[in-house]
Amino acid sequence: MPNRLKAAVTLPHTLPDHRIPTIPTRMIAAEIYRGSSYGPKHPLAIPRVSLVVDMVHAMGWVDADRYVTGPVATPEQLTRFHDPDYVRAVMQAERDQALPEDMMVKFGLGKNGNPIYPEIFRRPATAAGSSIMAADMIAKGGIVHHPAGGTHHGLRDRASGFCYFNDPVLGIYRLLDSGLDRVLYLDIDAHHGDGVQIAFKDDERVLTVSMHQEDLWPKTGSIDDIAGGMARNLPMPAGMNDDEMRYVLHEYFIPLALSFAPQAIVLQCGCDTLSEDPLSKQLLGNQSIWEVVGAMTRLAPRSLVLGGGGYSPYGVARCWSGIWATINQIEIPTVLPKNAENILRVIKWSHSRGRQPDSDLFTTLGDPWRGGTIREETRERVRRLKGYGV
Repeated sequence: MPNRLKAAVTLPHTLPDHRIPTIPTRMIAAEIYRGSSYGPKHPLAIPRVSLVVDMVHAMGWVDADRYVTGPVATPEQLTRFHDPDYVRAVMQAERDQALPEDMMVKFGLGKNGNPIYPEIFRRPATAAGSSIMAADMIAKGGIVHHPAGGTHHGLRDRASGFCYFNDPVLGIYRLLDSGLDRVLYLDIDAHHGDGVQIAFKDDERVLTVSMHQEDLWPKTGSIDDIAGGMARNLPMPAGMNDDEMRYVLHEYFIPLALSFAPQAIVLQCGCDTLSEDPLSKQLLGNQSIWEVVGAMTRLAPRSLVLGGGGYSPYGVARCWSGIWATINQIEIPTVLPKNAENILRVIKWSHSRGRQPDSDLFTTLGDPWRGGTIREETRERVRRLKGYGV
């Protein structure tokens, strides 16, 4: 491990605040996500980004000056990381809505949860273009919230895990190209951030940290996996609760960031760790996710806050809207106004776990604190991970 990380850090009672307050926080999204679907039986059949956009507007939390429409990345921008033949294949798949079998196998398109659908190029290319734009927007400091970002499984030459282009990698490349040489990528999705780790495993300028559920697809990211030296992985047992998330934040994430002293933090905020999510077995509420975002975005002058996994539309809408409030230091009301409540009430979710939610979910944004025991296996894993340098 390079000498970027000190041997130990004492956590101060009051965190430093490296944010630049004169630069307004901005949100990047686009209308392409409204109505776009991976198919009726796919976990990403649900609305996500459009719900977040509608919620923050309904709450009066964003205006035209702070809401930015994300661009579609050009093929030239995409090939900063992705193989040109792969980019052309995704474009061909959108044009023809089909590919020859040999190309589907080679590029992972139309296979293994990565369907060919009408916007197969434009939708992920918009997420990629938005991360590139966001990196430019925070070049002098500030925070950008890009809820459609966080497609962390995308590989250089193939689709993987519902991800076609790896927008976190492209955003980090843009930050590095601007002259930065200490970027912290922190991934709290239920699934291992494998694509980002692979991209930067030998790059001393980027420290990738992933906390994920153990034994969940892609079943990588063991605690002893430090890649080329610049990766840290914290596989968590199923059943993680809010008190355990708070423990990991204060015992590991914050000390690590204070030690690394990043010039920029890229935070992947997959919320498939929420207890209502159908694709994980974690038991978090959204308040502990907001705590992580609030603390980590204080620790660098630049932050790019991405989305990621999240397969309950109610969970995504409430969690990511609350992230926007958190990074803007907006007080979240106890009861939602009717126009915001109605956005949640009209959601239709056909998943087998898409049962009618409790009424409190429609009328509030914050979950009750879902605390519990900090298990010894959680403490032991954090201790082991600290051994690789904190």
